[in-house]
Amino acid sequence: MYSLRYKVTTSTCDSEGRLKLYSALQMMQDCSEMWIDSVPVVKQYFADQNMAQLLATRQVEVVRVPRYKEELTVTTSVYDVKPMFGFRNTFICDADGKPCYKTWSMGAFVDKAAGKLKRVDDATIASMAMEPQREMNYRDRRIMLPKEGGERLAPVRVLRADIDYNRHMNNANYVRVAMELLPEGFAVKGLRVEYRVAAKYGDMLVPTVYHIDGGVVVALSVGDETSAIIEFTE
Repeated sequence: MYSLRYKVTTSTCDSEGRLKLYSALQMMQDCSEMWIDSVPVVKQYFADQNMAQLLATRQVEVVRVPRYKEELTVTTSVYDVKPMFGFRNTFICDADGKPCYKTWSMGAFVDKAAGKLKRVDDATIASMAMEPQREMNYRDRRIMLPKEGGERLAPVRVLRADIDYNRHMNNANYVRVAMELLPEGFAVKGLRVEYRVAAKYGDMLVPTVYHIDGGVVVALSVGDETSAIIEFTE
């Protein structure tokens, strides 16, 4: 288990003084990335093998949106590991220890040079301390797009500021782009994201928006390939 502490500051708030979902996702991501520092054996293995864990899917339950100056604790714990995939919970809790955001995610183990899935050996998996799977409403990691009814909108260019050290679009930025397409006043209570093909600097993300019962699904495509699918529910 690994934890980071945060305060809701001006730059992380929306116009009403509430923590932006985009900012919450960045907190989750930072904590998840820093987790490897708490497991030196795993960190060394990934460095020796030139490997990384890239986010493949994330689900978020919004319990309560924190407000300006609230103190928060973000905690990440791994609850299962397969040879090519890892599963974790990341929760954001308030000063009383009550969850504001509950999430689970799946990461894919990738060879950084080849850009392909790579197996982690049994000894390294055995060295990881597993935590109990935390309580939340677990949904399928796959998001099924409606067969019809999608509205194709103007493309969005991937900017330099969208790129992280993996040299592709940072996972939180897909959600930021998609949120701009939500109806005014849409209050996000649930989020699922399926990451498929990484977008790179200069790519044009073409959004297709689907209105579903209780929510909105946004597919972001680069050319003929779907880069990410984001589902928002109220």
